[in-house]
Formats: sequence, structure tokens, C-alpha cells
Amino acid sequence: MNESNSEFPLLSNNIEKGSWNPEDRHNGCCDVAEVIEETKKQLELAGPLVLVSFLQYFLQMISIMFVGRLGELSLSSATLASSFAGVTGFSFMMGMGSALETLCGQAYGAKQYHVLGIHMQRGMLVLMAISIPISILWAFAGHIFAFCGQDMEVSIHAGLYARWLIPSIFPYGLLQCQLRFLQTQRKLEPLVFSTCFTSLIHVLLCWALVFRLGMGNKGAALCNAISYWINVLILALYIRFASSCKETWTGFSKEGARNLQKDPKLPSFSFTTQYDMNFIELGTSLEQWAYEFMVFMSGMLPNPKLETSMMAISQSTSSLVFRIPFGFGSAVSTRVSNELGAGRPKAAMLAARIVLLLAVLQGLLLSGIAVAARNVWGYIYTNEDEVVKYLSTIMPVLALSNFMDGIQGVLSGTARGCGWQKLGAQVNLGAYYLVGLPSAVILTFIFHLGGKGLWTGIISGSGFQALLLLLITLRTNWELQASSKFNLI
Repeated sequence: MNESNSEFPLLSNNIEKGSWNPEDRHNGCCDVAEVIEETKKQLELAGPLVLVSFLQYFLQMISIMFVGRLGELSLSSATLASSFAGVTGFSFMMGMGSALETLCGQAYGAKQYHVLGIHMQRGMLVLMAISIPISILWAFAGHIFAFCGQDMEVSIHAGLYARWLIPSIFPYGLLQCQLRFLQTQRKLEPLVFSTCFTSLIHVLLCWALVFRLGMGNKGAALCNAISYWINVLILALYIRFASSCKETWTGFSKEGARNLQKDPKLPSFSFTTQYDMNFIELGTSLEQWAYEFMVFMSGMLPNPKLETSMMAISQSTSSLVFRIPFGFGSAVSTRVSNELGAGRPKAAMLAARIVLLLAVLQGLLLSGIAVAARNVWGYIYTNEDEVVKYLSTIMPVLALSNFMDGIQGVLSGTARGCGWQKLGAQVNLGAYYLVGLPSAVILTFIFHLGGKGLWTGIISGSGFQALLLLLITLRTNWELQASSKFNLI
């Protein structure tokens, strides 16, 4: 191996001649056939990824549903603990796993297949290490809730639920690495199968542990860990024995743990640049915390029960709808990283533009459905006419919020494909904490717009985020981006 390849172990020696040519930028727009072909590729990727995203989201929701049958205290404590675990743990794992979308995607595009397994090993080591302080934090969750002024009885039960969630954080981190490893290779069938199978098993586990064995809240939390481990095991068996992974997974090796401190060309999994990783994941988590602050502020309004009920339903709806653009974002992340790794900037640019068009179309469709169903949607969650009527006045604003979230969701996918995680985190922080939350406070407590003020304020943040990411994407020099990826890999 020559000196250049020793320094950049992913540098491809067999890139097709003429596959990347800086003069391509003057060739004009792609023809209709290329647009249709790219749209087809993205839909084929996005469909299974949306399904996987929905099922993973429902996994924890199923546990909450079973807990809800145990009574109001059990439901409120489990919801509080799940929300805390989401913003302090699961979001960190998901965000850190997104680094593999860049590294594995570009390595696969550059046909340096064996390095995908090395990246996955390094990702697993990092996420397992991060799981330890998260577990300690969750162990003291009950004390944290009580210190923050939550009801003491709710705090005790929520703390118990959070402690029984601790075993789930370790397989969840492993699962994020496996998902990205297979996703970037466009091997989606095992993801769909394992997630569907795990979801079915999860329902049976929840029934058995919560009701049959009488474990209550503890059983519901433990079901998450068991289900995640089952999913991890299924994917591990596929990766180990499937012939389609024989080039990308060559088994555990010392390379996976070697030079973690000294490898400047693998920034996302290098301890010397751990600050960059923490900054990226802090930005991802703070975006979720911004929405949690909305729930907190809704409890400070004149009718806190009505406002918090509306906010809980609104956020549940928003999270559910976001599974679709999240799937499209994962699809475009794979497409962009693969094409940049292969040295095809024109194809990467086309992928970024096509997914934006798809996001606009699905956003308009879903927003129209939300507005049309505004008078009946609330009955899915509650029988309280007052809550349903109030929610119907919020739904048009929520529809606009979902539309903006969809745009920024796919643009964030493009950013992950290009390796702009740190830039994306800076945009997130500025958009939500310099624009979104201050606007929400002003509109809610100064102009007295109530729940509409909260959602309008957060829309200004997500809209500003989408605008910045759109400008960055449209002004990207894709030829230079592809060239820089050659230097990286």
C-alpha cells in the first residue's frame, strides 16, 4: 500500500475513469430520465426506512399503552420517565449513530467495503462507553424529578421506570450502528423483517410481563430491553452469515479498536475529536429539549390541564408525522454519501434536490389531511370535548409546523450524507434557542396567544433552521464536496 493509501485507508484506487469530472458542473440540469431514475431510487429506499422508523417509534409507545391500563399514576410516571430517557439517552445514541451514515455511506460508494465493518466496530465501542454515564444519570432520575419540583409520588414511580430502562440503552446503541451499517449498503429487507418481528414479540412480552407476571411498570420498561436485544441478535446473525455482507463484515478485528486516539481522518469516532461528537449530539438533544420546554411552558398557562393535554396530543401527532420525512432523510443521506464516496457530485446534487421536492409534496399532502381532520383528530386520544375543540384550533398551526419539520428533516439528511453534522448542530442551536424559544415565550406570555403562541414560536425556529440548511445546500459546490471526500476517504 502506498503512502497516500496508508494515510487515507479508504482512498479508492479503482474509481471509474471519468466518474468525477469538475467540468460536469457546466453540463446543465439532469434530463428527465435521470430525475425519474433518482426519484425511483429514493422511494425504494424511503419506503422501508419509513416503515422501520414507524415501528421503532411504536416500540416504546406500545409499552406506554400497556402501562396506561394500570392507572393514571402509572401512565404519568412512565410518560415522564420515557420523555427524560428520550432526551438524555436515546437521542444521543441516535445522533451518534448518524455519523456512520457519512462514514459507511462514503466508504461503500468508494468500494472500500471492508472498512464499513471497522467503522461499525468503532461506533459500537464509542456508544457502549457513552451508555455508562447515561445509565448512571437514569439511576438517579427519581431524585432529579423531585429536585425539579415534580410530584413526589410521580417522581418515585418515574425514577423506578427509568432504572428499569437502563438495560435498554446498551442494545439500543448497538442497534443504531447495525441499522446504519445495513442502510448505507441499501440492504433494507433484514431491517424491515427484524423490526416487524420484534414489534410483534414486543406486544406479547408486554402482555406477559405487565399483566401475566404482574410486574407492572417494571415489566413494561424491561420489555424494551428484551425487544432491542432480540432485534440486535437478528441483525447480528444476518450480518455474520449473509453472503451479501461477506465483503463489508470480515469479523471483529484489532483495527476496530486501534488508533482511536490518533486517527484524525475518522473524526466521528476518534477520541481526540470527541468534542466534535459531543457538540453534535448536544445540538441534536437540545433540539428535542426545545420541544420539552414547550410542554413545561404550557403548564404555566391559565388553564394548565387543558394546555398540557393539547400539547401532549400535538407533540405525539408531530412525532408520528415526522417518521415520514425522517425516513426520506435517511434515504437521501444514503444516496448522497454513496454518490460522493463514488466521486459522482452531479448525482449527489440531484439526490439532494429530488428529496426536497418529495418533502414539499408529502408535506403539503399531510398538512391538508391534518387541516381536514382537525375537528375529529383529537378523539383518537381523548373523549374530552373541550380538549378536542381546542386542538381543532391548533391543528392548522400544527400542520404548518409539521411541514417545516419535514423540510428541515430531509435537509438534515443531506447534511448527514455530506458529513456536515457539526454545522447542522450549530444551525439547530441557533434556530431553536436564539429564534424559536424566545419567540414562543414572547408570543405566549407577552402577546397572550396561549398554545398557538407556543407552536408559532417553535415554527419560527424550525422555519429558520430549514431556511439556513436550504441556503447551505443550494450554495454547495458539489464538485469540491466530492473532491474533499476523496481526501477524507
